[in-house]
Amino acid sequence: MANYGKPIRLHRVLGAGPTIVVAFDHPLVHGPIPGTADPAAQIQRFIEANVDSILVNFGAIQHYAKATFKNAHPGLIARLDWTTALGSATGIPATDFKSCLVAHPEDALRQGADAVITFLIVGSGNVEFEKSEIRRVGAVARECERVGIPLVVESLARGPQVGNPSDPKWLKLHSRIAAELGADVIKTEYSGDPASMRTVVEACPIPILVLGGSRTGSDADVLKVVNAIAQSGAAGVFFGRNVFQAEDMPALLQKVRATLSASQVQRKRP
Repeated sequence: MANYGKPIRLHRVLGAGPTIVVAFDHPLVHGPIPGTADPAAQIQRFIEANVDSILVNFGAIQHYAKATFKNAHPGLIARLDWTTALGSATGIPATDFKSCLVAHPEDALRQGADAVITFLIVGSGNVEFEKSEIRRVGAVARECERVGIPLVVESLARGPQVGNPSDPKWLKLHSRIAAELGADVIKTEYSGDPASMRTVVEACPIPILVLGGSRTGSDADVLKVVNAIAQSGAAGVFFGRNVFQAEDMPALLQKVRATLSASQVQRKRP
């Protein structure tokens, strides 16, 4: 019998497209940064804003579950791992890269998740670390195939070899590695302009969702980036701080949706 678990769950995660995912997993690495103090209230607001999916750590799934009992049911993505590659609130040196799993795909499935996510870090200059990254992501991909849950890989370039982590050469490299390991969706950075990002999208055989990074500017600045991302052909956005640290989050999300939809219509015109 064919395995329909992955495509059914993947449709829940991506929606009808273009896709808006809110990342709310930051406290595992960064601690209680602004916008994360009341996770239950924030997750409720994401749901009310009709986002396609929400990314949380296992400890926050309880808030998602309670909020969706009487509301809409956006896709649920569970974070499976922890890494020092994005910096650490505990003072670990930025060059001492370590990653580890905190859960497995079957655990996520048991908690009601529609997809799981794991990091893939390249550029560290440490062959043992990168070997462990490849082994870990490959093992998670095989587990996802067995239990029928989609795998999102957050592929990033970090380390002394990486001058510009948004350079298309790095984006193409790690996103394609992730796809070859068995990812179903990529979460990665924006190259900085639609033309070069389009080459990244075209070099990757699976959908790419572009992350937003730190909150660095006004809502108008965020929308300019969203429009550029949409013009690149990416499948959507995977925004965290740019959303939950906004002054009027519901209004911003509504504008993000409108911008993505308008850009999609423009791309389809002959």
